[in-house]
Order: sequence, then C-alpha cells, then structure tokens
Amino acid sequence: MTQDLTLNPDRFFSPDPARRTLARALYQSVKDLPIISPHGHTDPAWFADNANFSNATDLLLVPDHYVLRMLYSQGIPLDALAVARKDGGPAADPREAWRRFAEHYYLFRGTPSRIWLDHVFGEVFGLEVRLSTDTADLYYDTITEALQTDAYKPRAILDRFNVAFLATTEGALDPLTHHAKIMADGWGERVVTTFRPDDVIDASRPDFAGNIARLGEITGEDTTSWRGYLAALRDRRAFFKAHGATASDHGHPTPLTANLSDSEAADLFEACLSGKADDARQELFRAQMLTEMARMSLEDGLVMQLHPGSVRNHNRTLHEAFGTDKGADIPQRVSYVDSLKPLLDVVGNDPRFQLILFTLDESNYARELAPLAGHYPCLRLGPPWWFHDSPEGMLRFRRQVTETAGFYNTAGFNDDTRALLSIPARHDLARRMDARFLSDLVMEHRLAEDEAFDLMTELAVKLVRKAYKLPMD
Repeated sequence: MTQDLTLNPDRFFSPDPARRTLARALYQSVKDLPIISPHGHTDPAWFADNANFSNATDLLLVPDHYVLRMLYSQGIPLDALAVARKDGGPAADPREAWRRFAEHYYLFRGTPSRIWLDHVFGEVFGLEVRLSTDTADLYYDTITEALQTDAYKPRAILDRFNVAFLATTEGALDPLTHHAKIMADGWGERVVTTFRPDDVIDASRPDFAGNIARLGEITGEDTTSWRGYLAALRDRRAFFKAHGATASDHGHPTPLTANLSDSEAADLFEACLSGKADDARQELFRAQMLTEMARMSLEDGLVMQLHPGSVRNHNRTLHEAFGTDKGADIPQRVSYVDSLKPLLDVVGNDPRFQLILFTLDESNYARELAPLAGHYPCLRLGPPWWFHDSPEGMLRFRRQVTETAGFYNTAGFNDDTRALLSIPARHDLARRMDARFLSDLVMEHRLAEDEAFDLMTELAVKLVRKAYKLPMD
C-alpha cells in the first residue's frame, strides 16, 4: 500500500496561527535568494567533468554517511548497501541496495535525513508517493532515468537551484586537477576549493612522514627543516588561493592552540617527523600548527575554519574494511576558552584575521563560544554542524548564542555536505528555521517586524558572504 508524499508549505513553522503567518512571510522573502555554500565535501570531479550520475544508489545512498550510520546501527552491513570494500570484495547490486534502503526507510522518521531526502524526492524528482518497499523500484527507475538527462548534470543542478557559490574541500597535497578544469571552463568563481592541511599537520597520522616528504617534492622546499616546512605550507596555500580558495579548514580533535618559540617549534617538528613524539607531543604540534595557520592567514587573507570535537573513525573494524566517512565519527566534549587563548593572544585583535568556529559540543554555545565571539573581532560562529544540522539543533543554537553574540557575529549557514542534491534541501530548512525563530522574537515584542525582514536577508546570504570574504552581489 502506497502513501502520498506530502511536503506541507508551512512545515517547521509554529503551530500558532499568528506566528506561522509571519514565519511564512519571512521565509517567502528569502526562499528564492541565491544559495551560498562556502564549506562542503562534494566531489570537484562532478563539476569538472559535468558527467551524468549513474544511478539513484550511487548518488543518494552510498555517499551519505548519515544514511549509512542509521542503517548500520540496525544491523544492515555496508556491503549490502553497495558500499565498496577496501579489499575489493563484492558489494550489493545498486538496485538491490536501494530496495534494502527503501525497506528500512521508516528508520529515518523524525530525523534530518528524512527531511532532506523527502525534499529531494518531492522537489527535485517530482515523486508524489512515499518511499517504501512497494515503491522502491518506482523510485529507483524514476531517479536513475532522470539522472541520465542533461537537466540533472552537476552544473545544471547548480543552475536549477541557484547555487551561486560552492566550495569543495581538498587536502594540502591535492593537485587540484579538477579545479584547474573548472577554472578553464569559466566556472572558477562559482566552484572553488578549500585548503584542508590536516594531512600534513597532524603528526598522529601513520602517513605523516610520507606526506611531509611529498610536500617537499611538490614545492621544492626542504621539508625536513622547520623553516622549509613552513615555506612549503605557504606555497601550497598560494596554490590553493590561485585555484579560487577563500578559506582553510581544520578538522582537529580539539581546539587546542599553542605559541611556542621558534626553536621549541623546530624541536617539536623534528620529534614528530622522526616518529619520536608521543600522543601529548603530537597534540602540542597540532596546537602549534593552528597558530601558524592563523599567522599565515594574516599574510594571504584566507578565512580560517576550525571543526574540532569529532573522534574520527571510532569503529576500527569498519574503518579497516571500508575506509573513512562511513558514519562512525562520534562527538566528544571540548573546551574553547583556554584552548584558543594562545592563538588569540597572537592574532585575536587583528581585524585582518577571521576565524569561524564550529562545535559538536553544544554545551559550549552559551558558556564559551557566544562570549568569545561576542568579544574578539576575529571570531565568528559557524552554524550548527553535523549532528546538530537539524530543526531542533538550529533553534538551540539561536536561543543559546543570540543574546550574547547577536546575529552579526555568526557566519550565516553552510551545509557541509557530500550529497549534492541535499544542498537546496538543507538551505531551505535553515531559512525556514530562521523564519520561525525571528517570528517568535517579533511576536514576543523583542524585535521589530521590519528588523526581522532585514535579518532574514542577512542570515540567508549576506552574513555568509561577509564571513568568507565573498563579493556582496
């Protein structure tokens, strides 16, 4: 038995009629504004090659770690979902994997994944019945057939949903071949890269020494020395900036920073490179490198983003069999006030520097992050991230940070997604939740109505452009 797929036009607004009416008007004022997506993990090859996607499973199921983690938590093995093993072992046929996904779609009731996927199914592919065992083949065929048309090529999708700016994320050693092609095709101001140097500044990685050697080969610098290593990083930052980068991104386990002397930093680098540094010394090196990256941001103008608090690849067995980004990254508690002080003592008062902070530890919002961003001119608060990119997460964020940091010390919205078609869904949800929050403030006489409409435009497009130093038009 099939059920209708219904996307209520007033979804996520208050059930109170007056608040709902105002939220609807606020949302309508920005719903068609361009989408600015300054931080994400979509594949640049999509936009360089502009080739058709193969099928529904490869586009919507296999890359989505939110979906994979829920299904895996219910005992469904990843190879049954067409996820490839590192050893080349067999994975399920894409259609069979989709059928298994449809059979278990009920697991996503009440989750953000359900919100995003239903939006994609209804708004992008025009499906009018709910995904279920009975409709699995209808979905698979409808989506897969649509993906073979020109209208669903990656660049056409960006045009269709008015994605005016999109950043991908690449490691420091990436040759940026795809971005070179994107630039050659005249798309270089619309799809850009982001500099993610974790591969060459995280000494706990088993490939750290090899990566440093490769860094030296690429740049022609002596990366066995501290000064040569820093020069090589400056060289790579310049290379990324030449390919459109406006920001760097740092996914460290903690936000710890340090400000060692030059000789102390050189000794620490030597210990890390030789494999003699223990866990504490490796953490200190990451801390020092955040401060070094901040100094370099003063030189080249790249906006700095810090995404701490995730224990990556927590499930060792899964990581060994399938690799990274399979839904086994888990949040942990972190602290910002003491951790960031060494960096802020160096660059925190310099108006040329901009650091956008994210968290997976929501207990930090009111206690640490909002007071920090409400004082230091270099700090902006990134939107609710990862597990908190949800209706309740967005409301918790606004309620906990606004009274201390205000709206203008936040960085708008970014979707941080690997799933191309979830971009319009996520931005639509963010705009709806901001409309709801602002309508509450107006109805409680804490904000004038005209100010709420001004803020909707700020939150949808202007603040994110300012935070990432993008053109305002």
